[in-house]
Amino acid sequence: MKTCKVSCLDLKEVEHTVEVSAGSVYEAVAQALRIFRDNDWVEDIGRGQTPISVKVKHPEIEHTVRVQDFERWLEASPHSPAEMLLKNRLREILAKGR
Repeated sequence: MKTCKVSCLDLKEVEHTVEVSAGSVYEAVAQALRIFRDNDWVEDIGRGQTPISVKVKHPEIEHTVRVQDFERWLEASPHSPAEMLLKNRLREILAKGR
């Protein structure tokens, strides 16, 4: 698990950042999307080409993932049992706020 700062712009071009602990970039994206979607201060987050920036701390590394790429990966068939478990866990994270 690594501490990550996850940022994106909402549909009104307001940037939001949250710090999460995650075992992968996509897990960080899933946790951040859930938090952003559950927060009254955050307008709707776009879909498709909307970039989400993930900065992994210690050592700090930044990744940018488009929402559509994350969702496409999440819906694709897993390549291993470990990936299947990860995808199921990320779907559970995303479903918590609904």
